[in-house]
Amino acid sequence: MPRPKDDFDDLRPLEFREPAEVLDADEMYTIYEVGRLLQGVDSDTELDVETENVLLDWAIPWMMGHSEQFVFAEPERESEPGYYGLAPGVGPADSAEQ
Repeated sequence: MPRPKDDFDDLRPLEFREPAEVLDADEMYTIYEVGRLLQGVDSDTELDVETENVLLDWAIPWMMGHSEQFVFAEPERESEPGYYGLAPGVGPADSAEQ
């Protein structure tokens, strides 16, 4: 249910980090790991399904908005997720230029 802005003491701008600020250029990650890292959670942290789904709700549009900065690798098995990583040439100095 919507609430009036006056109900909140601290309103901040919505800001997202660049992919190179979140991911290591030499690693490939599942979408679940990307979701955790985007929120500052260790990539190997076990989470309940509800929390994992909320993180995915943030990670998927973030990745789509930065799709030119990612590469994709097929999973080893159909029952597993694919892997995503930074595209060649994307690094901390390059991310603001993309």
